[in-house]
Amino acid sequence: MTHSTRKDTHSPYLDGDRDWRDTATRYALLPLRVFLGVTFIYAGLDKLTDSSFFADSGSGSVGDLMRAVRDSSAIPALVDLALKNPAGFGYALAFGELAVGIGTLLGLLARLAAVGGALISLSLWLTVSWASDPYYYGNDLPYLFCWVPLMLAGASVWSVDAWIRGRRRGRGQARAWR
Repeated sequence: MTHSTRKDTHSPYLDGDRDWRDTATRYALLPLRVFLGVTFIYAGLDKLTDSSFFADSGSGSVGDLMRAVRDSSAIPALVDLALKNPAGFGYALAFGELAVGIGTLLGLLARLAAVGGALISLSLWLTVSWASDPYYYGNDLPYLFCWVPLMLAGASVWSVDAWIRGRRRGRGQARAWR
Protein backbone atom coordinates (compact mmCIF):
# COMPACT_ATOMS: atom_id res chain seq x y z
CA MET A 1 0.00 0.00 0.00
CA THR A 2 1.39 3.39 -0.89
CA HIS A 3 0.69 6.60 0.90
CA SER A 4 0.50 9.97 -0.67
CA THR A 5 0.23 13.48 0.62
CA ARG A 6 -3.33 14.66 0.69
CA LYS A 7 -4.01 17.77 -1.28
CA ASP A 8 -7.19 19.59 -0.32
CA THR A 9 -9.06 21.13 -3.18
CA HIS A 10 -11.32 23.55 -1.33
CA SER A 11 -12.68 26.39 -3.36
CA PRO A 12 -11.58 29.93 -2.55
CA TYR A 13 -13.79 31.78 -0.10
CA LEU A 14 -14.03 35.59 0.00
CA ASP A 15 -10.47 36.11 -1.25
CA GLY A 16 -9.54 34.79 -4.67
CA ASP A 17 -6.11 33.57 -3.58
CA ARG A 18 -7.03 32.06 -0.21
CA ASP A 19 -8.91 28.97 0.77
CA TRP A 20 -11.61 28.95 3.45
CA ARG A 21 -9.15 27.97 6.21
CA ASP A 22 -6.91 30.94 5.54
CA THR A 23 -9.93 33.23 5.56
CA ALA A 24 -11.22 31.72 8.80
CA THR A 25 -7.80 32.23 10.37
CA ARG A 26 -7.72 35.88 9.32
CA TYR A 27 -11.16 36.55 10.80
CA ALA A 28 -10.81 34.34 13.91
CA LEU A 29 -10.17 37.18 16.35
CA LEU A 30 -12.93 39.43 15.02
CA PRO A 31 -15.68 38.00 17.31
CA LEU A 32 -13.39 38.39 20.34
CA ARG A 33 -12.57 41.95 19.32
CA VAL A 34 -16.26 42.83 18.89
CA PHE A 35 -17.20 41.21 22.21
CA LEU A 36 -14.45 42.94 24.21
CA GLY A 37 -14.99 46.27 22.46
CA VAL A 38 -18.74 46.33 23.04
CA THR A 39 -18.36 45.05 26.62
CA PHE A 40 -15.82 47.70 27.59
CA ILE A 41 -17.80 50.48 25.90
CA TYR A 42 -20.88 49.32 27.80
CA ALA A 43 -18.95 49.14 31.09
CA GLY A 44 -17.57 52.65 30.63
CA LEU A 45 -20.95 54.13 29.67
CA ASP A 46 -22.64 52.27 32.51
CA LYS A 47 -20.30 53.92 35.00
CA LEU A 48 -20.59 57.36 33.39
CA THR A 49 -24.39 57.29 33.47
CA ASP A 50 -24.66 56.06 37.07
CA SER A 51 -24.58 59.13 39.32
CA SER A 52 -24.08 57.07 42.46
CA PHE A 53 -20.94 55.34 41.11
CA PHE A 54 -18.69 58.41 41.46
CA ALA A 55 -19.70 59.17 45.05
CA ASP A 56 -17.20 58.73 47.87
CA SER A 57 -19.73 56.65 49.78
CA GLY A 58 -23.21 55.23 49.46
CA SER A 59 -24.90 52.35 47.74
CA GLY A 60 -23.23 51.52 44.42
CA SER A 61 -20.37 53.98 44.91
CA VAL A 62 -16.80 53.25 43.86
CA GLY A 63 -15.66 54.42 47.30
CA ASP A 64 -17.73 51.79 49.12
CA LEU A 65 -16.63 49.13 46.65
CA MET A 66 -12.95 49.95 47.24
CA ARG A 67 -13.38 49.96 51.02
CA ALA A 68 -15.18 46.61 50.85
CA VAL A 69 -12.38 44.89 48.90
CA ARG A 70 -9.41 46.62 50.52
CA ASP A 71 -8.52 43.94 53.05
CA SER A 72 -9.10 41.01 50.69
CA SER A 73 -7.24 42.38 47.68
CA ALA A 74 -3.84 41.16 46.55
CA ILE A 75 -2.47 44.72 46.50
CA PRO A 76 -4.09 46.81 49.24
CA ALA A 77 -1.83 49.74 48.36
CA LEU A 78 -3.51 49.94 44.94
CA VAL A 79 -6.89 50.15 46.64
CA ASP A 80 -5.55 52.80 49.04
CA LEU A 81 -4.42 54.83 46.04
CA ALA A 82 -7.94 54.64 44.59
CA LEU A 83 -9.42 55.62 47.95
CA LYS A 84 -7.46 58.89 48.02
CA ASN A 85 -9.81 60.17 45.32
CA PRO A 86 -12.61 57.66 44.60
CA ALA A 87 -14.39 59.93 42.13
CA GLY A 88 -11.18 60.55 40.18
CA PHE A 89 -10.43 56.85 40.14
CA GLY A 90 -13.99 56.12 38.99
CA TYR A 91 -13.74 58.61 36.13
CA ALA A 92 -10.30 57.28 35.12
CA LEU A 93 -11.69 53.74 35.08
CA ALA A 94 -14.81 54.70 33.12
CA PHE A 95 -12.96 56.75 30.50
CA GLY A 96 -10.23 54.10 30.30
CA GLU A 97 -12.82 51.40 29.61
CA LEU A 98 -14.48 53.62 27.04
CA ALA A 99 -11.19 54.37 25.26
CA VAL A 100 -10.15 50.70 25.28
CA GLY A 101 -13.57 49.62 24.00
CA ILE A 102 -13.66 52.16 21.17
CA GLY A 103 -10.07 51.42 20.15
CA THR A 104 -10.73 47.69 20.18
CA LEU A 105 -14.03 47.86 18.33
CA LEU A 106 -12.71 50.19 15.62
CA GLY A 107 -9.32 48.50 15.50
CA LEU A 108 -7.62 51.83 16.14
CA LEU A 109 -4.25 51.30 17.82
CA ALA A 110 -5.62 47.85 18.57
CA ARG A 111 -2.55 46.45 20.30
CA LEU A 112 -2.29 49.49 22.55
CA ALA A 113 -6.02 49.23 23.33
CA ALA A 114 -5.54 45.54 24.17
CA VAL A 115 -2.68 46.38 26.52
CA GLY A 116 -4.94 48.95 28.19
CA GLY A 117 -7.75 46.40 28.48
CA ALA A 118 -5.37 43.84 29.95
CA LEU A 119 -4.08 46.36 32.50
CA ILE A 120 -7.63 47.29 33.53
CA SER A 121 -8.56 43.61 33.84
CA LEU A 122 -5.37 42.85 35.77
CA SER A 123 -5.91 45.70 38.21
CA LEU A 124 -9.54 44.68 38.77
CA TRP A 125 -8.50 41.05 39.28
CA LEU A 126 -5.82 42.00 41.82
CA THR A 127 -8.25 44.19 43.74
CA VAL A 128 -11.96 43.50 43.26
CA SER A 129 -11.96 39.86 42.09
CA TRP A 130 -8.98 38.58 44.08
CA ALA A 131 -11.06 37.10 46.89
CA SER A 132 -13.29 35.07 44.54
CA ASP A 133 -13.24 31.49 45.70
CA PRO A 134 -12.75 29.41 43.67
CA TYR A 135 -10.71 31.80 41.54
CA TYR A 136 -12.66 31.06 38.35
CA TYR A 137 -15.80 32.67 39.80
CA GLY A 138 -14.15 36.06 39.31
CA ASN A 139 -14.64 37.34 35.77
CA ASP A 140 -11.63 39.66 35.54
CA LEU A 141 -9.06 36.87 35.13
CA PRO A 142 -10.70 35.43 31.97
CA TYR A 143 -10.99 38.97 30.57
CA LEU A 144 -7.27 39.43 31.19
CA PHE A 145 -6.46 36.35 29.14
CA CYS A 146 -8.93 37.34 26.40
CA TRP A 147 -6.80 40.42 25.78
CA VAL A 148 -3.61 38.40 25.15
CA PRO A 149 -4.42 37.26 21.57
CA LEU A 150 -5.35 40.83 20.63
CA MET A 151 -2.11 42.15 22.14
CA LEU A 152 -0.17 39.64 20.06
CA ALA A 153 -2.09 39.83 16.77
CA GLY A 154 -3.68 43.27 16.76
CA ALA A 155 -6.65 43.92 14.50
CA SER A 156 -5.86 42.46 11.10
CA VAL A 157 -9.26 42.85 9.44
CA TRP A 158 -12.10 45.38 9.43
CA SER A 159 -10.07 47.91 11.36
CA VAL A 160 -8.65 51.38 11.09
CA ASP A 161 -5.20 49.84 11.62
CA ALA A 162 -5.69 47.58 8.56
CA TRP A 163 -6.93 50.53 6.52
CA ILE A 164 -3.85 52.57 7.48
CA ARG A 165 -1.54 49.64 6.65
CA GLY A 166 -3.25 49.28 3.28
CA ARG A 167 -2.86 52.99 2.55
CA ARG A 168 0.84 52.85 3.43
CA ARG A 169 1.32 49.90 1.08
CA GLY A 170 -0.49 51.76 -1.68
CA ARG A 171 -3.46 49.43 -2.00
CA GLY A 172 -6.94 50.69 -2.65
CA GLN A 173 -9.18 51.56 0.30
CA ALA A 174 -11.76 48.86 -0.46
CA ARG A 175 -9.22 46.04 -0.28
CA ALA A 176 -7.40 47.42 2.78
CA TRP A 177 -10.27 46.63 5.15
CA ARG A 178 -10.06 42.89 4.51
